[in-house]
Amino acid sequence: MKELLESTEVILDCLSDGVYVCDRERKIVYWSKSAERITGWQSEDVLGRLCLDDILRHEDKDGNRMCGEEHCPLHRSIVTGVTAIVPIIVFAHGKDGRKIPMQVTTAPIRNGSGEIVGGVETFRDASPLLVDLERAKKIQAQTLEQELPDDPRLRSSTFYLPHDIVGGDYYAVKQLDKDQYGFLLADMEGHGLVAALYTMHLGIVWNQHYQLLENPAEFAAEVNRELVRIFGGVVTFAAAICGVIDASNGTVRLTGAGGPSPLVIKTDQTAETIRAPGPPFGVMEDVPYQEQTMQLEPGDSLLLFSDGAFEIHNAEDKLLGVDGLAGILKSLSYPQTPLNMGALAEELLKFSNDIRLQDDIAIIEMRFLGQQASD
Repeated sequence: MKELLESTEVILDCLSDGVYVCDRERKIVYWSKSAERITGWQSEDVLGRLCLDDILRHEDKDGNRMCGEEHCPLHRSIVTGVTAIVPIIVFAHGKDGRKIPMQVTTAPIRNGSGEIVGGVETFRDASPLLVDLERAKKIQAQTLEQELPDDPRLRSSTFYLPHDIVGGDYYAVKQLDKDQYGFLLADMEGHGLVAALYTMHLGIVWNQHYQLLENPAEFAAEVNRELVRIFGGVVTFAAAICGVIDASNGTVRLTGAGGPSPLVIKTDQTAETIRAPGPPFGVMEDVPYQEQTMQLEPGDSLLLFSDGAFEIHNAEDKLLGVDGLAGILKSLSYPQTPLNMGALAEELLKFSNDIRLQDDIAIIEMRFLGQQASD
């Protein structure tokens, strides 16, 4: 047994997970037997080469290439000295060109003096898990499909970026009559498959009760009762905000249920936070919800978002916060130019200290254009 413990490579080759080791320049110095089995790449194919030299070619679940520096999990671990469990799912390319879904963990390697001299990545084939997640993703996508208002007085857009293949945020926009449009944005506790299942329940509740949004507080109370019943004894909740906007005059009536306070972005790029307090859905029965009323001027934008859009920390552990989110929107020349959700997500990632944002993000934008827009 002592001889076995002295042979690190023998131990690593016994693992079912693939393992490879790089130096600080990310040159591969060790490639395990399971790495050969999972990827098809043999040791003689990869030893001495850089891991980004068209070998594994990691991509995230959205098809964005992770090799390089900013998005590379192994590079981040070497630079920051932090072990990272990469969000499911990372895709790697096998020697035969096929994409292999993987669960990946990276860690720095230190010498006896504590200096980082390289990094190690372990990975396992996640193909069986991906099949179920892709099916769940299709079901959730159908739940989130919305026909946004086709109204010249009101421009609407939505954005959803789940942390995993599926996520725990839910949003909906629905026309109630010729002038009024109801909306809901909710963030289930946690993320991943369980949270996604709860969002599907929330979608059913929305379809049953959205007409109540003519009175947002009444709608909130009914949704809360339904979710208390659905959750039963499970300790979970949905942080949400709901309301109705009148496209004829810009009046907005909001009810908060534990969700982040919305932002109103003025045409001069100043931002105003709208306080809408209230307890989250699903925690306790018979909660009294309150309605807040506000007035939009032509050109004003109302932004609702889940906390994944601003509860982001950078390398110095500084929180972005809502003010930071507003600053990023200003840097993107919003609202003078339409909101580019992809560019916003990229700026949020640049601020963060992660290779991927650590929570689901959902955003609803509603820009009141005024009566003259329909003339």
